[in-house]
Amino acid sequence: MTLSVLKRSVSTRAASIFAVAALVAGSLAACSSTDSGGDGNLLESLREKGAVTVGFAGEAPYSFEENGELTGATVALHREIFRNLGIDQVEGVNADFGALIPGLQANRFDVVSAGMSILPERCKQAAFSDPEFNYTTALMVGKGNPKGLTDMQSVAGSGARLATMTGAIESDYAKSLGISSMQVATPQDGMDAVTSGRADVFALTGISLNWMKKNNPGAPVDVTPSFVAVIDGKPQVGAGGTVFRTDDKELLDAYNAELKKITSDPQKYLSIVGKFGFTEKELPDPQLTTADLCAGNI
Repeated sequence: MTLSVLKRSVSTRAASIFAVAALVAGSLAACSSTDSGGDGNLLESLREKGAVTVGFAGEAPYSFEENGELTGATVALHREIFRNLGIDQVEGVNADFGALIPGLQANRFDVVSAGMSILPERCKQAAFSDPEFNYTTALMVGKGNPKGLTDMQSVAGSGARLATMTGAIESDYAKSLGISSMQVATPQDGMDAVTSGRADVFALTGISLNWMKKNNPGAPVDVTPSFVAVIDGKPQVGAGGTVFRTDDKELLDAYNAELKKITSDPQKYLSIVGKFGFTEKELPDPQLTTADLCAGNI
């Protein structure tokens, strides 16, 4: 064999080895802790594993960690529902709120547990369960509410410095009203912005802000009464749900069947989420459907 032929032989063999290695690497990259997502068999895979991994953003009282344990109203719902589906363990992966849907799409977790608002733009990226919570917005302000803020329009008219959470619906409200808002990653960051004087007001769901106020009694803040935001003259009726990949329809359908057993029974619903500050006011209206919310009809 000549030197040139030998070189070609070695080069061809190396290319073949590289191609095989690339194929293996690509296969591994496609897998994750939720490697059955998207193939229609996720429900069965989770049953075999005995555990589901949820993505959460640390927003109390929906889903958060306390003393190293995953807890919250959505987590409590998930433990009940997934247990009824034959999946005993609920494990969590913490992520910024704005990274939850991208993380779901990247198979970092099986579902999103965050009480996430069901919005048309989000429905283009993922599939939502039936509504789990109705919610309204509130404002966290300095003690005594020195600027007299009551709703998003009052924030726009006052020139108050607003903080909103990245990816949260309140950020969209601010944008629609032409309010420049400081973006924060977590609810605690929003409270810190108000108490430090970097922001005059922090907008988030009323249930979240009241929970923070209750659990930080020494913080010099008040929370306004909750309100339904009005944008372009239209009340923004809000509802949140669990988020699934669009291909995981079998899991979504099974989840909704179990969820309906809970939301159709107020006492059952409150026995699961009541200890996190939720009341019958947060019980989803049966006339409020995910299909209508995704279509922007409400």
